[in-house]
Amino acid sequence: MSARNGMLTVGEAAKAVGVASSTLRYYERQGLVAPTERSRSAYRLYDQHAVERLAFIRAAQGVGFTLDDIRTLLQLDEDAPCEQVQDLLTKRLSDVDARLADLKRVRVTLSDALDRCRKSRKGCAVVADLKDKLAQRRTACCEHKKR
Repeated sequence: MSARNGMLTVGEAAKAVGVASSTLRYYERQGLVAPTERSRSAYRLYDQHAVERLAFIRAAQGVGFTLDDIRTLLQLDEDAPCEQVQDLLTKRLSDVDARLADLKRVRVTLSDALDRCRKSRKGCAVVADLKDKLAQRRTACCEHKKR
């Protein structure tokens, strides 16, 4: 901490929680955190409460909450009923399940491609297929534009 009565600048506050200064400024623009005060030179200054709020934002993001979710969470206090948080958690779990399903499809596709690569004798069948798909998309795009 600096000698500014325990107040931290943007860079110091960001470093304290492991984010870039630009991230802290972005959170400010989103209304998630605000400087506690301004210095005589108009620098943004943050107290310990603001740094803890910033750490909360990062922790919530780390477990998958969106900034909109975090905005809601920040409005709740520890004594609030859990229903709102449960709704957010249910929504996030649903999103995670959907992403996992997508990742499983990608894994199957990549595994199949690897098998085809290993069996390929001349040239790479996977690269050829990707080029064919690109050509098909270009053709479809051009035909769509002609209509």
